[in-house]
Amino acid sequence: MGEEIVQLKGVSKVYQTGEVEQWALRDISLAIYKSEIVAFAGPSGSGKTTILNIIGAMDKPSQGRAVVDGVELNNLSKREAALFRGAHLGFIFQSFNLLPVLTAFENVEYPLVLIKKVKASERKKAVLTLLKAVQMEEHKDKIPDQLSGGQKQRIAVARALVTHPKIVLADEPTANLDGKSAQMVLDLMHKMRDQLGVTFIFSTHDPRILQNVDRIYRLEDGKLIQ
Repeated sequence: MGEEIVQLKGVSKVYQTGEVEQWALRDISLAIYKSEIVAFAGPSGSGKTTILNIIGAMDKPSQGRAVVDGVELNNLSKREAALFRGAHLGFIFQSFNLLPVLTAFENVEYPLVLIKKVKASERKKAVLTLLKAVQMEEHKDKIPDQLSGGQKQRIAVARALVTHPKIVLADEPTANLDGKSAQMVLDLMHKMRDQLGVTFIFSTHDPRILQNVDRIYRLEDGKLIQ
């Protein structure tokens, strides 16, 4: 299968609300390999988003170990986790999370301004290359309000890839898209995987995605059932 890029070993997550314990994940062990496209599938509340948050260093397991790209996430401080996310990961959100006052170009450029000291000329080249790849070059000066759902998601994909992350985490990335836009986004992710070796990890219950991935992990009530 190649090189493991994500390892979860006996990972459980429990949230405490007063006296009540709610188990979001129960004893999850799995491996994801470099350049795979993997989906976590299951009904709402099955633990899909929690597992993405743990792999994405936004949350820590209550029990067990999470190792991503050779880094033990359990031991990271908040600052170290933020630096790890900036250096290794890209994120695509269901609601796009574009900054409304920035143009499409500026939204894609933003992570480079934020986390990497990249010269303006290099930033411009990197952003334009990705805008071309997602077929959004001619819309680069528009703000999000002037874009359709599919166009916003393509900008979000370009933004997730601009730092050359090893892993892109996508939470329901096609939920707000029509069939044509969803297929375009999926085709783009396959292209990025083939050309750049990016690993994509989705949470979804969209059958369009499930037909386009290498492996599906099915979750129910926080347990891995398949």
